[in-house]
Parts: sequence; structure tokens; C-alpha cells
Amino acid sequence: MAISNAAAMHEAQVLWAYHDTGTPLAAADAIIGLGSYDLRVSDRCVELYQNRLAPRIVFAGASGNWTRGMYATSEAQAFADHAIALGVPADAISLEPKSTNIAENIGFVRALLPDAQRVVWVTKPQTRRRVSASLMVNWPEVFSMIAAPEHGLAAQPSEHHPLEALIAEMVGDVWRMVAYAEKGFQASQPLPPEVRNAFDTLVVAGFTHHLPAGVRSLDH
Repeated sequence: MAISNAAAMHEAQVLWAYHDTGTPLAAADAIIGLGSYDLRVSDRCVELYQNRLAPRIVFAGASGNWTRGMYATSEAQAFADHAIALGVPADAISLEPKSTNIAENIGFVRALLPDAQRVVWVTKPQTRRRVSASLMVNWPEVFSMIAAPEHGLAAQPSEHHPLEALIAEMVGDVWRMVAYAEKGFQASQPLPPEVRNAFDTLVVAGFTHHLPAGVRSLDH
């Protein structure tokens, strides 16, 4: 890739800061853990549950682009098993094992929690903005707080999802911010010049694995 490691990390940090937008947390009706390749999301759900932020956890997710073949069960079940191993009672956990994207996560969980008024969503740090934008369209009536494992960019890569894949994921999700808002799947988000520049730089460098085939521009 025609970019130095230092330059790639600089641009990746710009995208990380853009995507990782959280909110203050307070007592809620439920904690909702969105399934993924990252079991640290389940760890964070357990932490919040043990701190008595909410009396129950809902884990959501079948499988998606990054987890097909990773777990013997659904993402939701894998996250629940992990939480139970860490001490959460099984009867405090509900599963939504059918969803394959964020909009489905929200829609199916909404059906499970028809009376909820305040919920905490827990996701990967680099997915917080997408979750927030999707909630504005798919469940605007509920008061949503967005949480994630509390670490920086350097700690996010894993054996299953190394730095190159993480950067490609963040690049692809910048494109989705624009494209999905145009389709009405999520609310429109600001796109600062430094984010657009980071996207363009990383696309030219080849971090394109999470973009649709042939897409290389935010103007598609």
C-alpha cells in the first residue's frame, strides 16, 4: 500500500475519533449488546450490568460480514455464553439471534422491548456513530445511550480483526454514513473535511475491503 504506517495511523485516528461518539450513561430499562467479532462488547455489557445500570441484558445478532464461521452459535448466543461465564444470571439475559445488520438489530430488539423508555446500547467503539444515526430513524421514541469498550484505537485490533481490517471497516462505514442516509436507513451525519480527506487518502492506499465493489468515492 502506497502509504507509510505513520500516515495510515494518523488518518485512521481521524476516522476512529469520528466514529467513536458516545453519550453519558444513566439508569435504563435494558442493556443491549450488539453482536460482532469483538467479545469485549459483551465484557462491557457485563460491567454495566454488574454496576446495576439496568436489570437485564439483550444480546442481538445472527452473523454478519465479519463473523460468518467465527462462532458455533449466533453472535447473540456467543455473547450471552460469555456473559454467563462472567457471572451474569442466565435469566437476566434475552436473545435476539436473527438480525444481520444494525437496522435489524434495532427493529428486532424494539419488538422484544415494547415498553422500554431508556436503553443503553453497547457496540464496538468504531460503530457508535452508526448505531446512533440508525436509532434516530429506526427507534426515535426511546431514549438511547451509546456505550462501548473503553479503549483507544491502538487496542482495538485483534487476531481475528487486525489493523488493516479495522481501517478498512472504518473507511467502509464512512461511505455508509453517506449512502445509508440517502436511502433513509439512518439519519444524516456531518462529514468534516478532515474525515473526507482521511477517507480519500485511505481509499487510495487500498483500504477498500469494506466498500461495495467498484466504489471508491463518497460521491459514488
